[in-house]
Amino acid sequence: MRDTRESRLLLVLLVAIAFALITVDIRGGERSPLDGARQVAASVLGPVENGVAGAVDPVGNAIAAVRDSGERYDRISALERENAELKQELAASDRDGSRAEQLERLLKTAGAGRYGVKAAQVIGIGAAQGFSWTVTLDVGERDGIRRDMTVINGDGLVGRVTTVGPSTSTVLLANDPDFTVGTRLEGTGELGFANGRGDSALTVQLLNSKAEVKRGDRLVTFGSSNDRPFVPGVPVGEVIQVAPHSGGLTRTVRVRPYVGFTKLDVVGVVVRAPRTDPRDAVLPPKPKTEPAPTVTVTVTPSAGADPSAAATPSGGAAPADGAAPSPGPSRS
Repeated sequence: MRDTRESRLLLVLLVAIAFALITVDIRGGERSPLDGARQVAASVLGPVENGVAGAVDPVGNAIAAVRDSGERYDRISALERENAELKQELAASDRDGSRAEQLERLLKTAGAGRYGVKAAQVIGIGAAQGFSWTVTLDVGERDGIRRDMTVINGDGLVGRVTTVGPSTSTVLLANDPDFTVGTRLEGTGELGFANGRGDSALTVQLLNSKAEVKRGDRLVTFGSSNDRPFVPGVPVGEVIQVAPHSGGLTRTVRVRPYVGFTKLDVVGVVVRAPRTDPRDAVLPPKPKTEPAPTVTVTVTPSAGADPSAAATPSGGAAPADGAAPSPGPSRS
């Protein structure tokens, strides 16, 4: 529309009419003369408004869904982080519980042998391809550790210290092929030398070729001069196989070590040897064997059978109830 004098007058007239209608509608209240026109407009424009709202709602819902999906993703991520943290805390709690149990067993073993020990934790293992069975401990010279000290855990002999640094030390494990330790057989005191065989059982050469030894016999360390590298009385293992006597100067047995060398964690370095040899005192008590239960069977004679033929637990004849025992054969 062109900006002319007539258009301006028309605009002013329409504005005046609009104000007049608003004034009349306000003054009329509920009985406004424009109420009918308003209802007509609502009936005409209502479907149009609903159609526009129906067309706009999917867009709004999509925007809300995108916004909510981001919020849900954030909540899922937060829950996953919380779950991971809880799992870590639970794993740490399990590890702490296991280490506390291992430390308790170590202290019990040290107390039985009267060993002064420095508790340590395994922080590294040697290279398996080098055929060397070693572990690294988190204690060293600063902790009073010296070379050729005995290393134990709650089960028995772990190995001996070979190298020492300021804060760490290396231990040669008892199953290493280059490892040798003197042993004493429980009870009889027969002496021998145990050698490691990697992941197999230890081999023990008993000095007495005629020594009486059997499966289940147990061995402890014999000890070294000045208690280095081995203190006496540390449990070594249990005999699982005895080689037939071959007439040689020694007798060979295979021994399953008490220590699980592939799952070491908490160990103790013996920094003070016992004043006296504990001998077999550190070994756990042997389980008591319960006697086999005895079963007594009583046979009841059937009807019509000879009562004197009833069997008793001792194998003799039993008389029937109320019957006198049959006399035995007479001797002239």
